[in-house]
Amino acid sequence: MFRTMRRRAQQTDPSDCERILRDATSGVLALAGDDGYPYAVPMSFVYDGERATVYFHSARDGHKLDAIRNCAKASFCAIGRDRVASREFTTDYESVIAFGNARIVDDAREHAYAIGILADKYAPDVAPSERRREIEQAEGRYCMIALRIEHMTGKRARLAADSRD
Repeated sequence: MFRTMRRRAQQTDPSDCERILRDATSGVLALAGDDGYPYAVPMSFVYDGERATVYFHSARDGHKLDAIRNCAKASFCAIGRDRVASREFTTDYESVIAFGNARIVDDAREHAYAIGILADKYAPDVAPSERRREIEQAEGRYCMIALRIEHMTGKRARLAADSRD
């Protein structure tokens, strides 16, 4: 069902894919939008490797949620490294693309879990009690989206120096 990577020498192993998803702070969620147009939106996210799931927070309505309700299939691309290597006429990068089904989280426990790990990732220097207070004050103004990963591939640049190894 999913294509194999054409440039297999650049493919990363699953542990690198997971590292990129753990460490990256943003990515692009791609959905089937209105009238057949793709809808790709930059998102902050958190990856839960135990559940093979990427979580996002969102407003409670809008294009993104309408697209998920109409077609759950989605992809998400996160870039772990992106540096122009001008002397080599290329880019030094690593990225991962995850494919799966997106859904709006409606289970209260999963919702609390997802927003909790998202807050842990983006506000690690804020006291847990303060994070909880902020989450409680925002309750009802946001929803959580879960992308259950069915397939993912990672890719990295092979710079000229790498090819001599």
